[in-house]
Parts: sequence; structure tokens; C-alpha cells
Amino acid sequence: MRILSWNVNGLRSVARKHEIQKIVDSQIYDAILMQETKIEEASSIIKQDKYLQYIMPSIEKKGYSGVMTMCKNKPLSIIYGIKNEKYDKEGRIITVEFSDYFVINGYFPNSRRDLSRLEYKIEFNKEMLKFMERLRKKKPIIVGGDFNVAHTELDIARPKQNEGSAGFTLQERGFIDKLIEKGYIDTFRLFKKDGGNYSWWTYLYKSARKNNIGWRIDYFFVSNELKNKVKAAGILKNQEGSDHVPVFLEIN
Repeated sequence: MRILSWNVNGLRSVARKHEIQKIVDSQIYDAILMQETKIEEASSIIKQDKYLQYIMPSIEKKGYSGVMTMCKNKPLSIIYGIKNEKYDKEGRIITVEFSDYFVINGYFPNSRRDLSRLEYKIEFNKEMLKFMERLRKKKPIIVGGDFNVAHTELDIARPKQNEGSAGFTLQERGFIDKLIEKGYIDTFRLFKKDGGNYSWWTYLYKSARKNNIGWRIDYFFVSNELKNKVKAAGILKNQEGSDHVPVFLEIN
């Protein structure tokens, strides 16, 4: 099974550039996870008839947040949110269940430059992990998406300059440590151990992507029951259309 995850930073915007349509038309991926879709429905945005589409929009504010999962095969069940209204109203999580595992599509909160949402994110992370652990009692977990955090200094171009900044605070990085302690595997690190591999570059500086001054904040984690089934994981660093590029996972 091949799975793609991409923060599209507005599905309509990336669709106008025809980039998401190319991916869908290629039918390479069995499931496509998108974050920050900023939509309420997608039927008129992507032209296709090969995938089933499941959407979790932001209820609190239109044109904000939102996730969407596309699958070739019909899931056994779909879970919208994590069953906590405080977080679900922002449309951040959608889960599809297959026979061998759950696939969670996640758009984790941004703690904001002034860290005004850091506490919100910390609480979200705690509730998210509880949700994952509940599902894991039934079957293994795959979780992909925009985690809005660079885990280690290898995952950010300028670690010293950004120490304590949103997305690189000790609290946010500690959540990734916690996932790993609980037995979740950062699949990218099964194949790549070095730095310089990023999935997001700020739009604030036009040369950021050109000079590879980026952050790796998009991930695929699997519960360790699936570790030996992971065949490939990586970053599609040349994909255009968003300030993020997609990440992918291939699993038996």
C-alpha cells in the first residue's frame, strides 16, 4: 500500500495549479492524505472517479484548517475527529480503518510565532496520543500529516537561530520523543539518518526553498507492530504547489 500525505495550504489554490490533479490522475497512491484543505466539500475541485473522499472541515471557522482523505478501497469505518469537541471543531483529524491497520490523517496545531497557542497544542497532543492508544488496542496505527514541529536539530536548517521558536520548542519536540517512547516509529528515519531533508520552507523569504533553509515537520509514524512491513518512506522534495511538499510511505 502506498500512502501520500501533503499539506496543500488551500486545496483550491493547489488545484488551480493542477498539481493535486496530476497526483490523483497518476493513481500511484492507494490513499492520499491532505491537510489545511480550507474547504467544506471537494467534489467540484478534484475531477476523479477512482477514489472515495472523506472530509473533516473546520466547523468553527470557514476557510481554515481541515483535512481530507482519499482512498481507492472502501474503509471498514471512518472516524471523524478524536471525539473531543474542543479540538474537533477545527477539523484536524480523520481516520480510516482497513483490515490490518488504522490510517490517521492529522493536521496538528501551530503554536504561533508568539507561542499564544502552545498550551492549546500541548493539550491537543496529549488527547491525540490517548486517541491513538485507544485505536492501537484494536489494531496497528499509521499516522501521517503535518505535525508542525521539527523533532531534532537534523530536522531544521538553523536550529540555534530557531531554538525556542514555534515548532521548535522543547515542549513540542518532547511530544515526538513521547511518541517514540510509546513505540511509534518515524518511518523517514528508517531510511535517512542525515540532515538537510525538509518538507516545509517559509514563504516569508523567497530564497528559503531555493537555498534549502527549511524544516521537516511532515511525518509518517507507524506503531512498532508495523516496523518490519515498511518498505519505503521519503519526501517528494521537488513537488510544487504549496509551501510544503508531500511525504510518502510504502508498506506491505
